[in-house]
Amino acid sequence: MLYREAGDFKTSYAKDNQTFPIKFDRVGYYVALIVAFLVIPFVINDYWANAILLPFLIYAIAALGLNILVGYCGQVSLGTGGFMAVGAYASYKLMTAFPDVSIFFHVILSGGVTAIVCVLFGLPSLRIKGFYLAVATLAAQFFLVWLFNRVPWFYNYSASGQINAPERTVFGIEVTGPNAEAWATYLFSLVFLVASALIARNLTRGMAGRKWMAIRDMDIAAEIIGVSPLKAKISAFAVSGFFVGISGALFFAVYLGAAEAGDSFGITKSFLVLFMIIIGGLGSIFGSFAGAAFLVLLPVVLKVVGVDWLGWPTDIVAHLQLVIVGGLIIMFLILEPHGLAQLWRVTKQKLRLWPFPH
Repeated sequence: MLYREAGDFKTSYAKDNQTFPIKFDRVGYYVALIVAFLVIPFVINDYWANAILLPFLIYAIAALGLNILVGYCGQVSLGTGGFMAVGAYASYKLMTAFPDVSIFFHVILSGGVTAIVCVLFGLPSLRIKGFYLAVATLAAQFFLVWLFNRVPWFYNYSASGQINAPERTVFGIEVTGPNAEAWATYLFSLVFLVASALIARNLTRGMAGRKWMAIRDMDIAAEIIGVSPLKAKISAFAVSGFFVGISGALFFAVYLGAAEAGDSFGITKSFLVLFMIIIGGLGSIFGSFAGAAFLVLLPVVLKVVGVDWLGWPTDIVAHLQLVIVGGLIIMFLILEPHGLAQLWRVTKQKLRLWPFPH
């Protein structure tokens, strides 16, 4: 009654291989897109944009990128914050060097630059894996932040060492700078998220995705059956870096407006995105969205409930957030390693059989 696929007949391989093979899911997907593109821009305000919607959209892109590398290819990375910084500084240099080029292309090129840097730091994955690879990517995090702080060329020799996003427009509408409207920044980020999700979905269910998962499950067996570890791992680092670079460029130019490598893209940023995919679900596109939404909404909900309703001190609420996130990570790693995405799959399966016992 609540969730059925009765009457859904697959008459071709293409229909059976759809992203949403069940009509109920397809309708929900299109309704969500219509609401996101045609409803929210008319009701959005600055608070909703800055507190919830923009962070969710940008972190979801970063989570998609990291999930491809960690969840699908099995290559541990703790350098997401540093790679986001690469995207941010690349977009800043491109925006200041080529002011007449659309910011849309600057963001895409920033993703390309980050993909190249990510591949360079991913080369050790051909020799090491697991804990040692995590340490190597952690070293990349600290090196990149140090580089952007110490080399004045990256911040155009500014006395403060900070980068500020110039005002840029898309179709005559400002999307960066202090005069940018909330709905414009939201739509600009939403376009990149939808495009990134479609690309990630098609890559992960295609030949590239199967190679990544083969390397993740058992790299020696994958190599025996003809999967090249070199191509698979390097391509995973490149695609992951591309998405993370786009998120870094949007985080700086559209969301923050100004940034400093150590404060805006420190190690906490790397762990935050990693926690998103652990809670949301490794190896799941939906899990990237779910984890980003959960960790963006959690501090907002705790502030409303703890500070506004219950009158708790702000520092108590901040520490409570850390306790909740840490407890959930431990719980998911032990009880449900596939995170919120698996819980959603189980819920849908039970709705299919309701009201009959499972």
